[in-house]
Amino acid sequence: MSLYITDECINCDVCEPVCPNEAIFMGEVIYEIHPDLCTECVGHHDQPQCQLFCPVDCIPKDPEHEETEEQLFDKYKKLIAQKSTSN
Repeated sequence: MSLYITDECINCDVCEPVCPNEAIFMGEVIYEIHPDLCTECVGHHDQPQCQLFCPVDCIPKDPEHEETEEQLFDKYKKLIAQKSTSN
C-alpha cells in the first residue's frame, strides 16, 4: 500500500527530496503523497525513506491504497520504464 502524510506534518521539507519516485509534493497546507507514484521505496531502498527521515513520524501506510509487495514492485518497474522512455 502506498503511504500518506497526516495532519501532524510540520512542512519541514525533509521527505520530498528523499522520495525516489517523486511521489511527494506540497499540497494546499501540508505535503502529500501521490498514491500512483508511491512504492514505499520498493525497488529503491529497504524501507520508505520518507518514513525514515520524518522527524514527527507522520507518514503511515494508507489503508485506502492497499498493495502487496509484489504490486509495489510491479508499480516500481512501470515507473522506471516510463522514466527511461521519457529521457
